[in-house]
Amino acid sequence: MADIPLYFVDLHDDLDDYGFEDYGPDRDSMRLTAFLDIPGQGNLPPLARLEKYAFSENVFNRQIIARGLNDILRDFSNNEEDFLMVMEIVVRLSEDAEPTVRTDLVEQIPPIAVFLQENRSNFPGVLADYLTPIVVRYLTDPNNQVRKSSQEVLLILLEQDLISQHDIENKVCPILLALSAPDSDDEYKAEAVNIICKLASVLNKSTVERLLLPRFCELCGDGKLFQVRKVCATNFGDICHAVGQEATEKFLIPKFLELCSDNVWGMRKACAECFMAVSYSASPEVRRAQLSPLFIRLISDPCRWVRQAAFQFLGPFISTFANPPRAGLYIGEDGPLSIRPPARGLDSDFTPGSPGTGSCGSTSSACSARPVRTEPDLPTEGTSAGTSNFLCRSSSCGMMGNSVEDSALAGAELTGLSPEASATLKLPERNDLPVNSHPGPGSWTCPESPEDVFNNFLYWRTPLPDISKDLEELFLSEAGPREKGCSRPEPVQNSCVARSEIQKVLDSLQEHVMDDPDVQDPSPASDNQMALSASSLQKELSVARILQSTDVIPQPLLDQYVSMTDPARAQTVDTDIAKHCAYSLPGVALTLGRRNWHCLKDTYETLASDMQWKVRRTLAFSIHELAAILGDQLTAADLVPIFNGFLKDLDEVRIGILKHLYDFLKLLHEDKRREYLYQLQEFVVTDNSRNWRFRYELAEQLILILELYNPHDVYDYLMHIALKLCADKVSEVRWISFKLVVAILQKFYSHSESALGLAFVHELIVRFRHCAKWVGRQAFAFICQAVVSEECIPADQFVEHLLPSLLSLVSDPVPNVRVLLARALRQTLLEKAYLRNAGNPHLEVIEETVLALQSDPDPDVSFFATLQPKRRSTADSRVLEERN
Repeated sequence: MADIPLYFVDLHDDLDDYGFEDYGPDRDSMRLTAFLDIPGQGNLPPLARLEKYAFSENVFNRQIIARGLNDILRDFSNNEEDFLMVMEIVVRLSEDAEPTVRTDLVEQIPPIAVFLQENRSNFPGVLADYLTPIVVRYLTDPNNQVRKSSQEVLLILLEQDLISQHDIENKVCPILLALSAPDSDDEYKAEAVNIICKLASVLNKSTVERLLLPRFCELCGDGKLFQVRKVCATNFGDICHAVGQEATEKFLIPKFLELCSDNVWGMRKACAECFMAVSYSASPEVRRAQLSPLFIRLISDPCRWVRQAAFQFLGPFISTFANPPRAGLYIGEDGPLSIRPPARGLDSDFTPGSPGTGSCGSTSSACSARPVRTEPDLPTEGTSAGTSNFLCRSSSCGMMGNSVEDSALAGAELTGLSPEASATLKLPERNDLPVNSHPGPGSWTCPESPEDVFNNFLYWRTPLPDISKDLEELFLSEAGPREKGCSRPEPVQNSCVARSEIQKVLDSLQEHVMDDPDVQDPSPASDNQMALSASSLQKELSVARILQSTDVIPQPLLDQYVSMTDPARAQTVDTDIAKHCAYSLPGVALTLGRRNWHCLKDTYETLASDMQWKVRRTLAFSIHELAAILGDQLTAADLVPIFNGFLKDLDEVRIGILKHLYDFLKLLHEDKRREYLYQLQEFVVTDNSRNWRFRYELAEQLILILELYNPHDVYDYLMHIALKLCADKVSEVRWISFKLVVAILQKFYSHSESALGLAFVHELIVRFRHCAKWVGRQAFAFICQAVVSEECIPADQFVEHLLPSLLSLVSDPVPNVRVLLARALRQTLLEKAYLRNAGNPHLEVIEETVLALQSDPDPDVSFFATLQPKRRSTADSRVLEERN
């Protein structure tokens, strides 16, 4: 073997002649990396040898060089001069006449770029000077495969931030703009617009808006090539997201309106599919005034495929009208709305979404004695980026904003009230409120913006008669006599004008208010004056809410959504239209708000009784999310009956509620939750006994559900289910059930129910230690090990009640049982400080048992009895798993 870094062999040379077998797909790599000492070739220096084969007349040799560029450059990276000479050879090779060579070469650029990035100090500017120009040049290559490969490589480099912004603006964008020019070749233009759309997601906003947006708008109206318009329509939402709301409304929305009216039905279908993304980038006014009527047109499109796409994305489009922060939800990175975990307050029985539970007006966050840090929310529905603390009175946790006036104006803007009518809704700011309405030293502060907290002004309900004119006259007539008892500082007096008239309006609308499940009477306060002040403020908030209540979404959209359960729609639009309706129902329910649930109740019940199990399955998987949105009262009234029906449904439906059983039960009131204790055992029985994953999921859920019930309920109901699962025929179910058993023991002893714990321990000894089948005795060893590892039982009780039975397994006739015993003793028990104490009387017995296991005739038993815990490897665990 010659002491040289590389040697290349002509493809026609047979590796077998040099002592190598045929390595199949790895032959190229073998030719590139094998150090072969062939007579007559050793005099050539490495660079000369590389150049010889890089420009060989044999095309396959040139391919091998192109495919191995990454390894070649790494081998020559120790010498900067040699490295740059290799780069010169690469540049010359990139001009090869054979397309396969050029394709192989460009595909090697991403790993080379990563290598150069890691060694930037050694090779500054190599990527920009040598490799980036190759990728850009290949964008105009006459060969289609070379162009496709260069496009993919370009996007990889951009996503990994391997090309500087300067090179993007001065090298990449100019060629894309040239390729997408009106007089460019049609094939190049279609490819260029596709890259432009994908570039928008990796470039900064200013670059996209300055360089790419004008050309994109021009391409949207390309009348010559419908493929170009189709690419624009498909990626329209991504461009809107990249440039932001202002540019979207100024430049893109007009183009979107044109695309939605395109003569080609595929264009209109693509627009329907990206409608939600476009809506997220638009303001509420544009969403309501322009996009909503446009979507209605797509729903009524003469083409069935367009109507099908429109109905499929109707629910997602409706969800863009929601205000997630105010509803206690947030938009995740992947797009869908997610429920924010509740912040634990002083009320341990707090239920997300339930009214009157001491929440600061948020369906998923509660007031706590200390500020709660919440993750930032994306601005939607015109929410403000600023923050303003909301104060919660310690007695009733009533909501009162620092900037009530701003909230009122924002609500007026969303409901379309005139500025004059909006002015009548202004309430005194914090500094202008009565002294007794300010929070005391013991009050709590919830550091959330007005939009993050439930707001009576902005929470929607069914439209009521417009009485704003009458109230406007009442509020603005300050010349009349003021009601007695309203003598306050001047800034506050305006809020007391016409209090009696306000009361008359409240009386006339009382029946509407009482229908609202969220309206709560103010809690009585010890101070009469504070109670009067809170009561008057509550009345003013109620009046303002009634004035500004209206549909949160345009009525035609809601009508079309509700009609998706009509059987005629399945015949004329899509057979899966009911499934699409069920899939998006939680988002629509969130958008409408809890008080407008009656608009969807019939639709939900219709879907829950649909003949297609796919529809019912979809509802079953999301019923816990809907429960969080509706709160415990509406859940108990409207969702629990449907939940009970799903319990008796097909396994395909039952798995939906089983997957989120804990999430649903924790939202129920304690009394309602206890009703399901007996029904939980029904999950053990399945339509198909081979469906072991169903029982596995039940065991996992029961581990979580333990916290929802007291120890006695766990002992009377859940313990028996756990023991039944421990005897399952499938080992996976048994092993997860053993963890459930340990969790039950931990539940008993953590709640100081040692009597229940001991009774359960004796039950385990009877069922498993003295089990006639060896798998039961093996399970006992595993449970004992887990009990010690989790420390769920006091050490003294373990050594008294479980240790003797565990040690007696040393004489078990089945080696698999003794293996688990050896593992439990050696890896867990002897690692506990309590048992390692020299004075512990049980230590000697344990050590004698370990010695007996070390001399066991079975090699696996002796292996695990001798194995040191810290030396345990993955291979050792694999041996144990194979034995079991």
